[in-house]
Amino acid sequence: MTHTHHHFSEKEHNTRLSIGLFFIVLGLALLVATNDLLDLGSISEYFTWKTALVFIGLLLLINRNFTGGIIMIAAGGWFLLDEIFVIVPDYIETIYWPAVIILIGLSFIVASLTKRKQKEIK
Repeated sequence: MTHTHHHFSEKEHNTRLSIGLFFIVLGLALLVATNDLLDLGSISEYFTWKTALVFIGLLLLINRNFTGGIIMIAAGGWFLLDEIFVIVPDYIETIYWPAVIILIGLSFIVASLTKRKQKEIK
């Protein structure tokens, strides 16, 4: 009896993981939209260019592109603030972009640490 082993390259494995996570995030987005969990209204209000930026940002984070993910989520989130809040509190407007810049700095540190650990493992 012959056993065949499927050996996937690391790139192919990462692609499969990314596709799987993509469908999970898409399903969660549909769950939020169909149940109007953010009180935006109809489903079409959930799938706009603003939410697309957030969605792409989440996919980038899943693929360990922390800086790009944070920037996309921050940009989409900034434009969604007016839709989520009736009036955007002043403190959010004053801390939003400084907080994003701090997160970007942290993302560079996290990326550096994860790359270092990957090198140590190999």
